[in-house]
Amino acid sequence: MLARDQRTPFSEWWWTVDKLLLAAISALMLAGIILSLAASPPVATRIGLDPFHFFSRHVMFLLPSFMVLIAVSFMSPKAIRRSALLVFAVSIVLIVVTLAFGPEVKGSRRWITLLGVNIQASESAKPAFVVIAAWLFAESTKRPEMPATSMAIVLLLMVVSLLVMEPDFGQTMLLLMVWGALFFIAGMRMIWVVGLAGAASAGLFGAYLLVPHVAGRIKRFMNPGSGDTFQVDTAMEAFWNGGWFGLGPGEGIAKRSLPDSHTDFVFAVAAEEFGIILCLALVALFAFIVIRTLLRAYRSEDMFSRFAASGLAILFGVQGAINMAVNLQLIPAKGMTLPFISYGGSSIVSLAYGVGMMLALTRLRPRTEVESMNDATAARGYA
Repeated sequence: MLARDQRTPFSEWWWTVDKLLLAAISALMLAGIILSLAASPPVATRIGLDPFHFFSRHVMFLLPSFMVLIAVSFMSPKAIRRSALLVFAVSIVLIVVTLAFGPEVKGSRRWITLLGVNIQASESAKPAFVVIAAWLFAESTKRPEMPATSMAIVLLLMVVSLLVMEPDFGQTMLLLMVWGALFFIAGMRMIWVVGLAGAASAGLFGAYLLVPHVAGRIKRFMNPGSGDTFQVDTAMEAFWNGGWFGLGPGEGIAKRSLPDSHTDFVFAVAAEEFGIILCLALVALFAFIVIRTLLRAYRSEDMFSRFAASGLAILFGVQGAINMAVNLQLIPAKGMTLPFISYGGSSIVSLAYGVGMMLALTRLRPRTEVESMNDATAARGYA
């Protein structure tokens, strides 16, 4: 099955996929299992559930997610574009349904229950949106007469509008940053850089003035004495308690009182029980995955593969960086999960889909295959 001279789908995948990248992602998933076991039992006990409720569900979601990751990594760039269109369309419909019929939790409508499963459709929309935006930017480089950039802007405004209506400003800022990075990679002019930065600043200021939830978080970040900062203060105490080598597995104190120790603040639990050394190892894993993907994407001769892989890597890295920064009180608190580490079914499955596309787009495809894809695109443009 693995011989180079045997042309089977598995052998072709095995000899072209980035094995170091796959190993790093697998290591991150394994770390998520260990940290879920460390962080989730106190939360489950506090709300009257079985101590291993969240851990067992984390593993239950992780197993099919890994299968999704592997299956998607077999796809060709053409299949990835088609799947992204389908996933994006379904996600937009689910977001609209959530806004209309979803329950309101803490002032937001982000979740909807389908067949007994809670779904956050914005999670699956993120990687699909990045791929479609990359597709449009790639088309704009090949066919300047096509209004692909304008279509990408309309696409961004549509998604951002829906996320603001939930409201989910954390996901909104994440997508804006990734879209802006893609636009920059595609070669936008400096006037666009200034314009987009100004629009983003104006939007943030408007949210501060008009949305009490956003204003409260910014005020608490700038002046901790102005409101409740229990979670972020406890997270910082966890870093101090853990030191370099941690208190030991199961010996953490912060997780006993942190409401979101298994989701938004699992990084603080890792610091307290396993030390800053483990946190640095996690940061190194995230950095390796992002940099490795960007380097492989840069070598690709297919513009769509280059842009899409870069965008997915930036999405993955920025989401992880935001979560870690919140834990360290470097930015205002946001409800952002740490990829493959935090508990969350929709998040893990969507991340697996996005990372699977990263693996597929960075596979070492023969030059003839890349040339045939480019020729096919050119032929469609001529037709």
